[in-house]
Amino acid sequence: MRTVRVLSAREAAELVSDGAVVTVSSSSGLGCPDSVLRGIGERFAETASPRDLTTLHPIAAGDMYGIKGIDHIARPGLLSKVIAGSYPSGPSSVEPPLVWQMIDAGQLQAWNLPSGVLFQMHRAAATGQPGVLTQVGLDTFIDPRRQGGRMNDQTPGDLVEVVEFKGKEYLFVPAIVPDVAIIRATSADPQGNLTYEDEGSALGALDQAYAAHNAGGVVIAQVKRLADEPHNPQAVRVPGILVDAVVVDPDQLQTTQTPYDPAISGQVRRSLDVIEPAEWGLEKLIARRAARELGRDEIVNLGFGISAVVPRVLVEEGHGTDVTWVIEQGAVGGIPLTGFAFGCAMNPQALMPSADQFTLLQGGGFDHAMLSFLEVDRHGNVNVHHLPGRRHVTAGVGGFADITTGAKSIVFSGGFTAGRRDIELDGDGIRIVSDGAVAKFVEDVAAVTFSGRGALEHGQRVLYVTERCVLELRPEGLTVIEIAPGVDLEADVLGKAACELLVADDLRLMDARLFRPEPMGDLFATEGAR
Repeated sequence: MRTVRVLSAREAAELVSDGAVVTVSSSSGLGCPDSVLRGIGERFAETASPRDLTTLHPIAAGDMYGIKGIDHIARPGLLSKVIAGSYPSGPSSVEPPLVWQMIDAGQLQAWNLPSGVLFQMHRAAATGQPGVLTQVGLDTFIDPRRQGGRMNDQTPGDLVEVVEFKGKEYLFVPAIVPDVAIIRATSADPQGNLTYEDEGSALGALDQAYAAHNAGGVVIAQVKRLADEPHNPQAVRVPGILVDAVVVDPDQLQTTQTPYDPAISGQVRRSLDVIEPAEWGLEKLIARRAARELGRDEIVNLGFGISAVVPRVLVEEGHGTDVTWVIEQGAVGGIPLTGFAFGCAMNPQALMPSADQFTLLQGGGFDHAMLSFLEVDRHGNVNVHHLPGRRHVTAGVGGFADITTGAKSIVFSGGFTAGRRDIELDGDGIRIVSDGAVAKFVEDVAAVTFSGRGALEHGQRVLYVTERCVLELRPEGLTVIEIAPGVDLEADVLGKAACELLVADDLRLMDARLFRPEPMGDLFATEGAR
């Protein structure tokens, strides 16, 4: 019977040839095969090989806190090209991640493409299809008529094409065949069969392994432990026939910053009482108002930023299990977590492969998307991925474009202005003592992550929730439909926007209970669609 090789990380690095295309399974700190990536970096430091790698990352490899993930291999000469759904991100630091330093210095070619599309590119590569034909990313920075997903001037603009098929426009993204797949699991049995019992998600490991294996490439799996006996076949997520080598890291964490929590991997269920209420303030106020768009028994996608506070608001209001959350990393149900565990959920009902979760999301099989924004322009376009001068603070497009393309209803959450500000919650509304100097509603966003024009063409309902007002995207323009008690429409809303805003004829006040710290009692405005 076939058995799999067990190698050290440094030995596994010898399997990567100069000029190889390497696909890496990870979602920031979740499921990141750090030991193997470190081994490749160590080999390069010793031997100047492998050189000129192209790496594929459907979701980011590593966070920005220390040398992790892609930063192990972010060295001139070692890394040549990167195609990623997202990149390491976080708060401002003295030195941005090494991969960002290389991008900004023009030392590598780099693209940012939607995560779901990247998973589909792997499936196409595995089956010999030419690529992916999709409407995800049309009229956004992914569209070659804008930036084509390019992250610097050294990056060619011909990776993504616009094509017409049966009278409709699509983007065509070619399949890219990997020579090496680096994936991660919890356990490997003697035949190399992989199980994910301690993981928060299997992500897209199977599709990445298929893509490399079917092309005659190499699959390296990092695991926490070896099993003496064959795994239960029902538990195997990646069959051993695809795995060429296993690297054991007994110190492997569930994420790069968090120890093992069995409630994330679905092995125990915790009481929702362990979830602390969100801190009272403007973010919680915004999350509360966003939550008012939800109803019982709805299926809701969740993004990062202020929107990530919404599940905690629902728990506090007694609706913790009344909405089924679906997040791109694969969790269905449960309570999505924040901080270093973002991308995981406590008490999930199911843990789907991320690649399969995107089938649900791209196809619009959910009721609402709860997302955040950096800036919004007069067309309703949203920028969530590009902060000029501080690009490393943002992750990139991730699954944002996949989600917003198919969503029936999108609720964007964010502050109305940015910068230092003093805004008080007085129990019945807000009082703006001093406002932020940076407008977030602008003539044109710095880069388009979401197309307002596309949303109108497809009949999507789009809201923008802030601490002082709620706006809706309408054919005639961005329209203020609600205003917070205590806010002056002319001075605090229209006068603080750097673009023209319309005002609804039936403008109404936001519910005063939103501005008080105690639970509202009947948070849901409707009973939902299901």
